Amino acid sequence: MARVTIEDCLKEMSNRFALVHMAGQRVRQLRRGATPRTNRKNKDVVIALREIAAGKVTVVPPEADEAEQGDRS
Repeated sequence: MARVTIEDCLKEMSNRFALVHMAGQRVRQLRRGATPRTNRKNKDVVIALREIAAGKVTVVPPEADEAEQGDRS
């Protein structure tokens, strides 16, 4: 994949708002030290978009995330 495009990412996501939200969340994870699932030659934003376009990251619905946290308490 030479360049990542919004259209590539939207094949994996339901809408642009969800794409922006997910990309921002993944960038924050990468900056906190998460292991990239693609090559590390690019900036964090590009890496996040490439991961989304490749289907290597998924969305966890807030309900599932809250239920998981509740199980730990």
